[in-house]
Amino acid sequence: MFKKQLPLLGAILIVLVLAFGSCKSKFEKLKASNDYAKKYKEAIRLYNKRDYSKALELFETLVQRYRGQSQAEDLYYYYAYTNYKLKDYTSASYHFKTFADTYPSSTRAEECRFMSAYCHYLDSPIYSLDQENTLKAIEALQLFINLYPKSERVAEASKLIQNLRDKLEQKAYENAKLYLTIGDYQAATIAFGNALRDYPDTKYAEDMEYLTIQAQYQYAKKSREDFQEDRFTQTIVDADQFTEKYPKSKDLAEVATLRKESDRGIVQAKKVLAEALTDERLARKLAKKDTVKSQPPSEKGNDNQKIPN
Repeated sequence: MFKKQLPLLGAILIVLVLAFGSCKSKFEKLKASNDYAKKYKEAIRLYNKRDYSKALELFETLVQRYRGQSQAEDLYYYYAYTNYKLKDYTSASYHFKTFADTYPSSTRAEECRFMSAYCHYLDSPIYSLDQENTLKAIEALQLFINLYPKSERVAEASKLIQNLRDKLEQKAYENAKLYLTIGDYQAATIAFGNALRDYPDTKYAEDMEYLTIQAQYQYAKKSREDFQEDRFTQTIVDADQFTEKYPKSKDLAEVATLRKESDRGIVQAKKVLAEALTDERLARKLAKKDTVKSQPPSEKGNDNQKIPN
């Protein structure tokens, strides 16, 4: 019985293969043809069918052909959205912007300007990676707001900008904490200071100010004795400001301890320096010390260096 059916199954298989090959050949033939009107119609059909890869192949052959013609605006609009649907946000952003620049009077110009910025937003990586695309997205979204201040999309653009700024804040915060973790205390104090300056309303403010006190204390503690008084004093100033600013902070006890230890550090540093005045051997020993003990060479003795985020 099965043997009798083999010829029939083989015939069906051949028909299917030929049908598949015919369909593929039909698309390839259309792609290679000069029937641009038919290509245009098929590209739109494929787009609406959500076959974006094939639609893009046809749109790419049509864009140059229809440049300057009445169909060009619609064609380029579909072309930009096809890249967007395929999640090629870099290309989509470029083409949306090109549409807005080329057809500024179009009813779609505002939409495309927003979509160009939104594609930059979608291309923004997680906070731990390079944030160049995040900065581009903020710039593009702000430009959209400036160009279309009365647009109903302004609220969404503002929300997206805030999301991006939150990401930059987190990166600055985590970078500063990393310096503290690896024991580069001077770099940590500078990085926390930069982050607080750049993002004064950050939700990490209390934690960063507390960690700044920790970093400043360790920086002072590891400094050479003739630098310790100034650096411990800065720890005390930071601790007093923190206590006043955050009277209910869970870290108040630790801050108080660091303040007390900084007072003791100043007393001890003065004692050692006083002894060095009458002990030549001790004076020579102190002079040979680095400005900061166990501090990376690039950071020693430079309290004003800006640490990149």
